[in-house]
Parts: sequence; C-alpha cells; structure tokens
Amino acid sequence: MADLSINIAGLQLKNPVMTASGTFGYGLEFQDFVPLDGIGAIIVKGTTLAPRQGNPYPRMAETAQGMLNCVGLQNKGVDYFCRNIYPSLKDIPANFIVNVSGNSPEDYAECAARINELEGIPAIELNISCPNVKHGGMAFGTTTDGAASVVRAVRKAYDKTLIVKLSPNVTSITDIALAVQDAGADAVSLINTLMGMAIDAERRRRVLSIGTGGLSGPAVKPVALRMVWQVAHAVQIPVIGLGGIMTATDAIEFLLAGASAVEIGTANFIDPTTTIRVAQGINDYLERHGFQHVTDIIGLCE
Repeated sequence: MADLSINIAGLQLKNPVMTASGTFGYGLEFQDFVPLDGIGAIIVKGTTLAPRQGNPYPRMAETAQGMLNCVGLQNKGVDYFCRNIYPSLKDIPANFIVNVSGNSPEDYAECAARINELEGIPAIELNISCPNVKHGGMAFGTTTDGAASVVRAVRKAYDKTLIVKLSPNVTSITDIALAVQDAGADAVSLINTLMGMAIDAERRRRVLSIGTGGLSGPAVKPVALRMVWQVAHAVQIPVIGLGGIMTATDAIEFLLAGASAVEIGTANFIDPTTTIRVAQGINDYLERHGFQHVTDIIGLCE
C-alpha cells in the first residue's frame, strides 16, 4: 500500500480523509456503520459557548445535485460536550476535532479555551461564517478584519492546531485566507456552504423556515475546487478541501489542486462508509500511478 499519512500543522493523520462538521454527529452515531479509527479525522458538529436551539423547521431541503440546510448550529453548548460527549471520545483511537462557532471574538475564544483543556482533542476548526452580532449580523468570514479578529482572539486562548473554515460567500477568498494566516491560523479549510434558496411553486412560499440556507453537495464542487486551487497558491499554510466530494476521484482532484487533506460532508448522509471508500480509492490511485506517498500528488495539477 501507498503511504497515506499526512501532517497538518502538527496534526498527524493516518490518511487525508476527514468528516465535515455537521454531517457526522459526534462520530459515535456512526460506530455501527464504519470503523472510526479508519478515518483521518472526525470533525464533530458545531459547538458554541452557550446552548443553541437552532432554527425552526423545516430546515433542510433537497436540491438538484445537493441539499440546502439552515439548521442553525443546534447544540447543547461546550460544557455539555466536555462533560457528556468527550468522555466517550477520548479513548477511541481516532483524531476528533471540534468545530467552534460564536457571536463575538470573546465567545469563540472562551469556547476554544475550554476545549484546549481536553487532552484528547488535538485541534479545532473555527467556523467564521457565523453572524457578528456587534456589527449588524454580517458574518465574520466575509471581511478580512472580521476573520482576523476571531483568529487573533482564539490564538491567544488556544495552543493546539487551529484550522479556520472559510466562507465562499465573499469577493476574494484569497484575501480572507491570507488575513487568517497572518492572524495565526495553522491551516484553512474550504469551502463552507454557498448561500441558496428553494421555493415551493405550488404553495408559493419559501421551503426553508428562514428562507435561505447553505447549499452543499456535488453542485458546489466546481466552485470549491476553484477556491481551493486559488488559496493553495496564495498561502503558506496547509489547505483542507471540501465541497461536493462524493468519490475518491473527487478527493484526488482536490489534492491535485493543492489540498493536503479533504473533508467528506453531504455524502455521509447517503453512505456513511464514504470516508473509508475514498481513502481506499486514493490508495488505489497512488498505486496505479506509481506514487509512494500521498504528498507526492498534492498541488501536482499543472
């Protein structure tokens, strides 16, 4: 077999395939379907400082080649995670990463500080697509200043691997990536969902409770691939690619574009074993083309 191991800013992965936050629960829900220790890293559902109820139903809708969601970061808060979820994760031989969200830099930093105390959590992923309540609800990740402010605050409170998840709903994603790199990010992951909408023509009303939601799935892959390629050529830190990855070939395209690892999201709802199949498919590709290590193909696209 080829060597699939990869190091993301000190985070050692047995293979470059991760699960995307919000699509794999806490990992525990999938133990009966897939060996968790066969996944490079499991990014658990979004976690906030205080509990959140999320948005009203309906908050998911199927679209052509994808899905829309406006779940709204429903979770029981970081203290619940530390007390009730972490004890069940810490002895599983897999990398668990917590996706952190907040309404202010202080929220992010305090949530990250509490996770920093958990020995078995080697990294966090910052979701900077959250609304900045101090500035009219505009997402932190849509401006360089907003994105950098969150990263700087968290960097002071968190000393392990810090991954920042970038929003595609911006004019220049490379500018945002460079801003979070300069503010102290160890790696970036992209893309988060694209804003979209669905309308029920017969009922003449919006499908989702709040009108709009995040579009994910195969429909976003060309956009995600383009953005990963652009960012990988602009930053000096590792890039993790996601957006519409359904097969090993999809994942390989992101690696060739410059991603050091990939995240599987919507595909988990269709087949919980997708991560394992993708990792095996990457190995098969490397062997077929005579590559000994997965790093041999990162950024190899001409």
